Amino acid sequence: MAHKHHHHIPEEISRDARYRETVKVTLVGSAVDLLLGVVKIVIGIVGHSQALIADGIHSLSDLATDFIVLYAAKHSSHKADKEHPYGHERIETVATVILGVALIAVAIGIAYHALQRMFHPEQLLQPSFWVLVVAVISVISKELIYHYTMRVARKHNSAMLRANAWHSRSDAVSSIIVVVGVIGTMAGLPYLDALAAIGVAFMIAKIGWELGWSSLQELVDTGLEQHRVDAIRQIILGTAGVCSLHMLRTRMMGGMALVDVHVQVDPDLTVSEGHHISETVRRQLIQEIPEVSDVMVHIDTEDDQTAAATLNLPQRDEVLQWLNNAFADIPGSRRIDKIVLHYINGKIDTEIFLPLDVLSTDTTAYSLKQQFSNAIKNDQRFGKVRVYFA
Repeated sequence: MAHKHHHHIPEEISRDARYRETVKVTLVGSAVDLLLGVVKIVIGIVGHSQALIADGIHSLSDLATDFIVLYAAKHSSHKADKEHPYGHERIETVATVILGVALIAVAIGIAYHALQRMFHPEQLLQPSFWVLVVAVISVISKELIYHYTMRVARKHNSAMLRANAWHSRSDAVSSIIVVVGVIGTMAGLPYLDALAAIGVAFMIAKIGWELGWSSLQELVDTGLEQHRVDAIRQIILGTAGVCSLHMLRTRMMGGMALVDVHVQVDPDLTVSEGHHISETVRRQLIQEIPEVSDVMVHIDTEDDQTAAATLNLPQRDEVLQWLNNAFADIPGSRRIDKIVLHYINGKIDTEIFLPLDVLSTDTTAYSLKQQFSNAIKNDQRFGKVRVYFA
């Protein structure tokens, strides 16, 4: 028996709440990014700090990520439709790749201009005290935005918001680099400001690379990290009724994980009990692994990677027709209530259910069992025969 289940979440209410809170936290962050970006660039120009100008561009690049988050949140929150049966989450992924490339381009520009200044000492700038003040304000405000965004990210288990929170923290760190550069330059080391700008450029490039690369990995269906796959494996194996598992596969979809797995159960289980086990596996994974949003469970009665193939065996209609002919001469065979077939390891095991009153002094349970077994023993397609009376 095989059962496949595909689960769609989240429900409309939680989807709307998640979208609203994502928009709110991102708009707050974007307002701070816009203000900081403009102030840093203006004070950087007036106060002669190339590093603060670079940091201002970093803040505005944060603004770009905020807009991408808003766009992706709006479109990826749409329900699955005919054209996109798995949902729209990868809109966010494609946008992130574009953003990563843009950030790397910005970083190259900043580093290039800083190096130009280092090779032409007369162009080195002497930052003023206000540059230091703005950089310190930036560190504090961006760290607060990081904690605010991360709180919402944890609440809604949003990988996209986690990434944006870290983007905010990277701006705080780059402002710390500016503080170091300014203090150094004020102390008589004029190269430090340009070096700080290069440090900021490397940081922007690193973020751009990480964002872009992880999203490209997602677009080619790279699996989850090994420790997460191991955790998923343990939860499945810990579910009652699961004997073993194989063909466990994972992939990312807009920061959420999709899982499909083949789960082996006792071959004598009913279809409904196998279905119940698959539902339990699905529920456990979604509850215990935060990033898992969708699970497909395929129920196997044996390891179909190693067991003898049953695909060439006849279907039920043909089997029943053959068995009726084979059993024709057995007393009571016309009173069979039900025949259950088990396709196991390349053979068909048969269970025959008969009413109790077919038994008599002449027709014992043992003799009937032997007659049914003998009737099909020469056919290689059939395995064990079991007879039940009720």
